[in-house]
Amino acid sequence: MSREREFDADAAMELFWNRGYEATSVADLVERLGIGRASLYASFGSKHDLYLRALDRYVQRRDPAIVEELSQPGPVLPAVRQLVRRYADQPAAPGQRGCMVVSAALELMPHDAQVARRVEGSWFTLRVALTAALTRARAQGELAVDTDPLALADFLLVVLQGLRVVGTSAALDGGLRPAVEQALSLLR
Repeated sequence: MSREREFDADAAMELFWNRGYEATSVADLVERLGIGRASLYASFGSKHDLYLRALDRYVQRRDPAIVEELSQPGPVLPAVRQLVRRYADQPAAPGQRGCMVVSAALELMPHDAQVARRVEGSWFTLRVALTAALTRARAQGELAVDTDPLALADFLLVVLQGLRVVGTSAALDGGLRPAVEQALSLLR
């Protein structure tokens, strides 16, 4: 992909990330990218094709950083705790929708197989990274020998994605921190 197309995909990613798929019109994309409608279609195909490319860009930027964070040598549980706390501490900023993967899951996954594959792929990457980290933690004596790393990873995956959903709302008076600390109490 040329640098210009990469820039365009990044700009589209930001727009879709902030507004979601349905609320982003082709006119919005044309204006943001500074190209004509015909050029948009010639360069990227349909709005849906551009959305998929934008979602791919988001995942390519986010997922490897999480995998790297959980793969560092040394004690594992501090990195896992830091990841969970960061999810809680980074709610959606005003005017933003939060995590693009979670937004895609909520908005499109039920009826869009292409989006579902990407969302599930991202969640699978996180699940594998957490399982590997927790397996290492168990081997290093940070977790009890009877801990099931896969079950704990699945639990944390649900907690992390739930934090992204609930984090878009001010529904919890005390914020997300008490719930996070309750979840983290399992990491002993």
